[in-house]
Amino acid sequence: MLDWSAIDTVLLDMDGTLLDLHFDNHFWLEHLPKRWSELTGIAETEARATLKAEYAVLHGKIEWYCLDYWTRRLNLPITALKREISDKIAMRADTPAFLQALQQSGRRIVLVTNAHPDSLSLKIELTPLATYIDELISTHEFGVTKEQQELWQQLQARLGFDAKRTLFVDDSLPILHAAQQFGIGHLLAVANPDSQQPVRQIDEFPAIIDYRDLVADILAAPVIAN
Repeated sequence: MLDWSAIDTVLLDMDGTLLDLHFDNHFWLEHLPKRWSELTGIAETEARATLKAEYAVLHGKIEWYCLDYWTRRLNLPITALKREISDKIAMRADTPAFLQALQQSGRRIVLVTNAHPDSLSLKIELTPLATYIDELISTHEFGVTKEQQELWQQLQARLGFDAKRTLFVDDSLPILHAAQQFGIGHLLAVANPDSQQPVRQIDEFPAIIDYRDLVADILAAPVIAN
């Protein structure tokens, strides 16, 4: 599936790629509408409909991922509301073995997420992700998202990676297309980002269901000298 001898840098999404997307889907689609209704008196059906419409307008933009934006828009403590269901934050079962193999191989491992820094901090606090990863980056640092070419330009300027020798893994097909447009040489989609949802059929990119299927090939490839 992947030529590991041609990969030096691995860029990894977080939600749906390393972590189970069930937490995020449950928060934005179920918990937030319910709590907005309870805290303000808005009918829950109205809250759901309003949020669904706003999500559609903002999807892919920095505001969609921005907890500060939603805190102002709804006048709610979004990070605190996330903590109410933080027991749902979990790594994918296949993530540790994958990250351990990447570490052993000597490849540079960078997390690149559209998540707001407060959301990133919460998940780093509650999972062991940081122990496996060389650098943690929220695209909020750049003010643009992975859907936009400006992000990839700034990310390359910061990290200095060779695009042709870089692997990028994400569960979002629009984001994978943006990385492909920029010239990232190796792309991998996640077919099962949410453990509570069916596996998706993905034809545009190589797709993975279980990272453990990659471990032997990672470890068999030449070790990258740091």
